[in-house]
Amino acid sequence: MRAPRIEHHTRPLGIGEPAPRLSWQVETTEPGWRQRAYQVDAGRWTSDIIESADSVLVAWPGPALASRERADVRVRVWAEGSTEPTAWSATTTVETGLLTPGDWQARFVGSTDTTAGDRRPVLLRRDFGVRADVARARLYVTACGLHEMHVNGVPAGDDVLAPGWTSYHHRLHYQTYDVTDLLRSGDNTITGWLADGWWRGEYGWNRIGERYGADTALLAQLEIEHTDGSIERVVTDETWAWSYGPILSSGIYDGERHDARVVAGERQPVQLKSPQVGALTAPTGPPVRRTATLPPIEVTRVDAGTHLLDFGQNLAGRLRITVTGPAGTEIGMRHAEVLEDGRLCTRPIRTADAHDVYVLAGDGEETWEPRFTYHGFRYAEITGWPGDLDPAAVVAVVCHDDMPETGTFTCSNPLLQRLHDNVRWSMRGNFVSVPTDCPQRDERLGWTGDLQVFAPTAAFLYDATGTVTGWLADVAAETGDDGLVPLYVPHIETDFPQFHCAVWGDATTVVPQVLHDRAGDPTPILAGYETARAWVDACRRMLDDRDVISTGLQLGDWLDPAAPPDRPEQARTDPYLVATAYLAHSARLLAGQARLIGKDDDAATYDELARRVTDGFRREFVTAGGRCVSDAQTAYALAICFDLLTPEQRGPAGDRLAQLVRDAEFRIGTGFAGTPLVLDALSETGHLEEAYRLLLETGCPSWLYPVTMGATTIWERWDSMLPDGTVNPGNMTSFNHYALGAVADWLHRTVAGLAPAAPGYRTVSVRPRPGGGLTHAAARHLSPYGEVAVAWHRDAGTLHVAVTIPPGCDAVIDLPGAGPATAGAGEHLFTVPFRPAVDDPIQPLPARQRF
Repeated sequence: MRAPRIEHHTRPLGIGEPAPRLSWQVETTEPGWRQRAYQVDAGRWTSDIIESADSVLVAWPGPALASRERADVRVRVWAEGSTEPTAWSATTTVETGLLTPGDWQARFVGSTDTTAGDRRPVLLRRDFGVRADVARARLYVTACGLHEMHVNGVPAGDDVLAPGWTSYHHRLHYQTYDVTDLLRSGDNTITGWLADGWWRGEYGWNRIGERYGADTALLAQLEIEHTDGSIERVVTDETWAWSYGPILSSGIYDGERHDARVVAGERQPVQLKSPQVGALTAPTGPPVRRTATLPPIEVTRVDAGTHLLDFGQNLAGRLRITVTGPAGTEIGMRHAEVLEDGRLCTRPIRTADAHDVYVLAGDGEETWEPRFTYHGFRYAEITGWPGDLDPAAVVAVVCHDDMPETGTFTCSNPLLQRLHDNVRWSMRGNFVSVPTDCPQRDERLGWTGDLQVFAPTAAFLYDATGTVTGWLADVAAETGDDGLVPLYVPHIETDFPQFHCAVWGDATTVVPQVLHDRAGDPTPILAGYETARAWVDACRRMLDDRDVISTGLQLGDWLDPAAPPDRPEQARTDPYLVATAYLAHSARLLAGQARLIGKDDDAATYDELARRVTDGFRREFVTAGGRCVSDAQTAYALAICFDLLTPEQRGPAGDRLAQLVRDAEFRIGTGFAGTPLVLDALSETGHLEEAYRLLLETGCPSWLYPVTMGATTIWERWDSMLPDGTVNPGNMTSFNHYALGAVADWLHRTVAGLAPAAPGYRTVSVRPRPGGGLTHAAARHLSPYGEVAVAWHRDAGTLHVAVTIPPGCDAVIDLPGAGPATAGAGEHLFTVPFRPAVDDPIQPLPARQRF
């Protein structure tokens, strides 16, 4: 057996759960294997034998852990029909952090700098002595701002942009580092860089600083446990000192300037700070880390002092350079996602300068990477490089939340494969502490609507449950008593109005449901229930006497391709149709969630609300014959997928949607609201051929059009780049925006045929629907129970399907032309006769295009 998993942690050090839930996976080739019972050993105690088939997020079966407590956890299980247990699993060591406010003896400290505007990062320091008999040492640290801690000149951890961005006035994450091996007998030094970051740096397109406070501050507590059990502490207090260092400026949008000739200045006493922060909490998901490095695929000298680098991939991160040259040589690095006329196109990043500068010390080979910024880019222009630039001297460092990869998809169509790859890269580029809309311009906000539509895809590709659960805690904290869910979380004031907006506010009902369905975790539903209820109740108050929403601001089907470049809300589908449809959908979800957590009276209330709004939708927006008053793709997609039609309306509505798609010559006609649903609406009403034709269209607008233009991520707009190679004139034109990549969920569920039929894939749905000329497709997902996989290929009128089901799970097999069947754990092969209705030729991947 594999070592047990602790909650959703990848490294369970400094966790915030005193009684963490456990998960484990059994490795066996025995067909149909199922667990009957389990037993947990934590070193100091061993549980009773617990009769249960559960193995995912099971309750901690022993005494709660205290602050700083460690436990070596292992599990063994009994199979059905067996009286003998398995061998004990490998051991996972779990250690709690500081669980109560009283555990903190440190105080917030900072510099005495009172400069207005963005401030120069500072370096805080404390020297201390250590005895030789160190058993272990932990550094607990957080900051109002961004920090990077070092012990004796060595980084304390491998994370970046710590402590990340949360709704600081409600929650502030702290980090726990094991620094045992960094200490030495005798004199030691602990230092901490402190930068503005999200706390007080200019942020938002209105470029307002001091969002959370006027000063940055560091809180650090080093606890050294000796072999005799005694503990010494080094904490931030008045004994620390601060100084400036070689970082002259740093901002998330604008970049970082570093002069390596500068040594730390004169030390000055720190000042105690009293920032307004919420609870100090341990993260529920992994931090931002450096996850990959990419070399340039091409380096071009564009003038005497400038090199243009193409990394072949749009990404979020920064550059790392290795250079030798005279002291004072200034190397500039600018970043952009696309080119225009052979040079960086920076208009899409608006006021974000995205400019890093390194000034050489001149004392040999120097390697540098900025600390407190990141950029969205594929291209970089480097100025001032001494001599010719060796491509090996520069790499792009990819930075994002270090979530385990859990899902893959492959297929025979190279364009479709590239589309899926682009979806993954857009998720990587936008999960940077917060699930953002974009990683490059003066925005990078946690828009709730973007994640709402993308959540199923995110939950398949990566183990994002811990990360998203943390973000949902901020959504709950920031939601008003009137049920107003901010359009983006964490919320900062901009000139964009806040209002009860369908699709965006529905993140409160949809995202917790997705995490339950995909990860088998009911906690987001339980923790977010009151927030979801407040949202649905607020929308209920917006209903008119016809039981539909008919007034108020709405973003509607945002970025419908027919909308004018600077009026993305002007979609073909009535925004009140969208809002009413989503209320019916959220009320139905909330009713199910109420039943899940034992609130049966609430469930009845919201079932009735869903029925009432559905009836209103039918009266107001659909004719008896199934024609929507907004005769647009999104209107029919919502009506069909949210089950808002009578059986008599559903068929004609599907037919009309298919006709609209054909009339549009298979060009996409949906924005944020319709895009995740339109292919399901077609395939579930008997129009699989039209669904594949829509998916595989390459003209503009379509999913594959950006791929033919050389895109390596998902674009914000269907036409972020126009067919003539120019950039869309709209003011918001990102080339890395995952929302329209929500289509990948259909690739997983329908093209490959892999989906959960019970929470956490305890029952797997295997339902591939080949088409579009594809000759093979496959999906693999590392579920909480183990790997689930479907792979099919077709030849000579036969469809061959290979299925993998993990121990303790089963599957419902539904293949074309065959009746449903069931299968237990193990490897299975199925064949059925198969002839596609249309067998389109596979389109070759075009040569790489530069844009």
